[in-house]
Amino acid sequence: MKDLLKQKRLRHALIFLFTMIIFAIPFLVTNNYYLSVLVIIGIHTIVVVGLCLLMGYAGQISLGHAAFYGLGAYTSGILTATYNISPWLAMLAGIIVTGITAYLIGIPIFRLKEHYLALATLGFGLIIHVILMEEVALTGGPSGLSKSIPYLSMGSLVFNNDFKFYFLVWILVLLALILANNVVHSRIGRALKSIHGSEFAARSLGVDTSKYKLQVFTLSAIYASVAGSLYAHYITFISPSPFGLMTSVQFMVMAVVGGLASIWGPIFGVSVITIMAESLKEFMPVLIPQAGGEYEIVVYGIILVVIMIFMPDGLTATLVKLYEGWRYRKEHPNETS
Repeated sequence: MKDLLKQKRLRHALIFLFTMIIFAIPFLVTNNYYLSVLVIIGIHTIVVVGLCLLMGYAGQISLGHAAFYGLGAYTSGILTATYNISPWLAMLAGIIVTGITAYLIGIPIFRLKEHYLALATLGFGLIIHVILMEEVALTGGPSGLSKSIPYLSMGSLVFNNDFKFYFLVWILVLLALILANNVVHSRIGRALKSIHGSEFAARSLGVDTSKYKLQVFTLSAIYASVAGSLYAHYITFISPSPFGLMTSVQFMVMAVVGGLASIWGPIFGVSVITIMAESLKEFMPVLIPQAGGEYEIVVYGIILVVIMIFMPDGLTATLVKLYEGWRYRKEHPNETS
């Protein structure tokens, strides 16, 4: 009982510390480029938190989360730019459209297992990307939406710069983390962990595995939809290119690097990969003058292999183990000498 209370207090302390750091950063970082990178990190963190719930806790693979990301972005973009709907209502519509889509495709998809499931989600992602490319009358095709997407606003407060949008995004990141934390430490979270451990054993104990897998899949898709809507209203322009296979792979790498079975892992995973990607854009042309986007896929593949070999539990779990080992050696010097 004392251990549970201690863990609960630690979680609350981490959330409080995280909130203080997040609110302090914009006042310390005045460079707009760095602020924009932090905004993108926040948007991608929302997606990866949902992906970690699906992959890390329920043990279900998805290689098509960029599709849900794109559905949220295009629903918000089309409704606001073409039909002059309120951005907040458009974001809600994106959540509904994406949630229903995820639920409906989840019914047949989750009859599959392991790599067949991964291929099915990959196929879904490719289908959505082709639709975004080919439905020119609705989506604008490869050129993107022709009309500008409006900024989000609350009354007279318009989120039309990096500083304002930073606070909006990271408040939503905090809410996403709190919701995910509550799910993980609830009866649903225990059911998801049992499915991850052994779906057959969970089913034999009376756990409705199909229901829980569908629920967490839909929730993770909604996370991606919210992030997509935020992206659309931040950039104020969208085209199909940010919602393709490469983005799905990138999300999965971020989740693995941060640690699949960790709520806080996505922040570290997204930050490391985003900063690395920005660095690659700067240094890759210097190292390889003819380098193109395909080199990024190679680098992501190498990162994934290295992480799986040397840090199979992800960056977060590895850092925690190193800290616990250091603390143990400090408290028991005679045992380690």
